[in-house]
Amino acid sequence: MTRRVFIHTESWRAIIPFRIANNVWDDFPCVICEIEQDGYIGRGEGLGVYYFDETPESMTHQLEEVAPELAAGADRNTLLGLLPPGGARMAADAALWDLEAQLRDTSAWRLAGVDEGPIETVFTIGLEDTPEAMAAKAVAAADISLFKVKLNNDRPVERIAAISEVRSDARLVVDVNQGWTFAELYQYAPMLAELGVSMIEQPLPRGGDAELAGYDAPLPLCSDESCLHLGELEEAIERYQMINIKLDKTGGLTHGLQLAEAARDADMKLMVGCMGGTSLAMAPHHVIAQLCDFVDIDGPLLIRTDRPGGLRYDKGIVTLPDRPFWGQPVRTPDG
Repeated sequence: MTRRVFIHTESWRAIIPFRIANNVWDDFPCVICEIEQDGYIGRGEGLGVYYFDETPESMTHQLEEVAPELAAGADRNTLLGLLPPGGARMAADAALWDLEAQLRDTSAWRLAGVDEGPIETVFTIGLEDTPEAMAAKAVAAADISLFKVKLNNDRPVERIAAISEVRSDARLVVDVNQGWTFAELYQYAPMLAELGVSMIEQPLPRGGDAELAGYDAPLPLCSDESCLHLGELEEAIERYQMINIKLDKTGGLTHGLQLAEAARDADMKLMVGCMGGTSLAMAPHHVIAQLCDFVDIDGPLLIRTDRPGGLRYDKGIVTLPDRPFWGQPVRTPDG
């Protein structure tokens, strides 16, 4: 077996600054891993976990350290022992899935044992200065009927009420990104439930959510930052009813599928989310999305341009492209 490994970084400009409770992005930098074998090239994109200070430079260093093993033929399961969960492993894992699909003349979806059908993604409404500004975003997205609304502790109920007033047809989930205290959750959750919100994602800080154990929430609570991988699932089961699986957190689709199976066995609902990015980052998420109750893979809608030939987005529905892009068979090595 002869392989070559290529690693480089990219940055994709946001349409407008994307703001959440504790951060803002003007662009989405990433690391790209490419693995060439027998004339085929598998590709993967990793954005990393920002709250662990992962950067394209740090992920590049990690990938360079394991490049000899990848070139020597390391597979996806071997990779789990070579790199920790995070964006570097996400990029390499995705490249290996893509390469395997091409070499075996099949698709990553079939390799994973899931459908390849369309899925509905949320459209994310980032934080703005006023509830009215966020409502205007919902009005502008007239062809979308499922929104994920970013909140902090500045008038969260008023923001949801403003959106609900102008888009009574829309379904809403909210993401607090660790921005509340337990007292604030206890105050706001019943009011959000009355406004028809379907669930609340990560209301309390990672490492500061022990009070959720035994809390009878009026609507489902979803763990994001509080459950990165299988090693943290047991604690999340005690505190949450749902888990948001992000492949940059799990370190790729291979471990992500393992986490999804374990969470389902524990009767938890599933969401798949992302750290942003192009269709190359979203495609592996589209695989695991087939198993999920909620899907948040709208990354390409937040950047000025997507990769040519990527996933197709139409009124919140995400479908695979007609021509091979990622994880899909090609007819010849030159195809």
